[in-house]
Amino acid sequence: MSLKPKYSVVVPVYNRPDELRELLQSLTEQSVKNFEVIVVEDGSTNRSDGVVDSFRDKLHIEYIYKPNTGPGPSRNLGFSRAKGDYFVVFDSDCIIPSAYFEEVDKVLTRDNPDAWGGPDRSHESFTPLQQAMAYTMSSVLTTGGIRGGKKHLGWFQPRSFNMGLSKKVFETTGGFLFDRYAEDIELSIRMRKAGFTSVLIPEAFVYHKRRTSLKQFYHQVYNFGRGRALVGRKHPEEVKLTHWLPSFFLLGLIAVPILLWFSSALFELGALVYFLYSLAVVVDSYRGSKNFYVALLSLPAAWVQLIGYGVGFLREMLQVKSGR
Repeated sequence: MSLKPKYSVVVPVYNRPDELRELLQSLTEQSVKNFEVIVVEDGSTNRSDGVVDSFRDKLHIEYIYKPNTGPGPSRNLGFSRAKGDYFVVFDSDCIIPSAYFEEVDKVLTRDNPDAWGGPDRSHESFTPLQQAMAYTMSSVLTTGGIRGGKKHLGWFQPRSFNMGLSKKVFETTGGFLFDRYAEDIELSIRMRKAGFTSVLIPEAFVYHKRRTSLKQFYHQVYNFGRGRALVGRKHPEEVKLTHWLPSFFLLGLIAVPILLWFSSALFELGALVYFLYSLAVVVDSYRGSKNFYVALLSLPAAWVQLIGYGVGFLREMLQVKSGR
């Protein structure tokens, strides 16, 4: 690697040394080597400094420990120390394919965008439940398929598990404004409003682990819902009908049993709608995974995702409307 790297990889980490080890190992296997790595430990009690030390002879790596303030300020701190022309953000629970920077190089050379993002995929080493959650987080039946999409028209909104931006973008925007919860969405909105270009690079995907239980997954998507409402507080025009759909799913689920008191026909119709939706999720998941067990687990994962997001979104929206 040259003295001045082209890319600065910034990774905030909180109590995930084992997952960070997998990420760093995957970075040692990159076909393009002109990058540095900055690990920002966000007040962890289970620290990762020992893991970082084990990679010092394999990567150009820096370790920073700071009090816990959230991933947004942690990334900003990493950006302020970065030497590259482009800043790349990965979550600590990602595994990076060996051709990642090779694919990014092609697009930067051809199109010269100010920012980019890529999809996330499920890795063969993931548990069946993690594979199911990876499906629901990329399926058009749950989130619109943005994370896993192969085609995208217009301005692409990168997400922080796989986001790249130029040094100029950081200097202009100041980086992340939110401490946590949709901080990547809010930054993407300000990048777009500032006139920067952003593209989806389908080939620059990452393997992104999900939580290891449905309870943890619920907590994660609950915060996603909260985050979208917080984005709406800062940018009201950015809350659209699609962001209300999980809440409609939740409210409809509550309404279906109540319908039985008024009309058995309406109750049966409501129950049929939810049954057909569930069947569509299982069938679609099986088409992609070719694994019946993963397909079955996709059903509770989808319901947890929609209910958790809906609860978080509605709760935060009510607080926004009340001025809290």
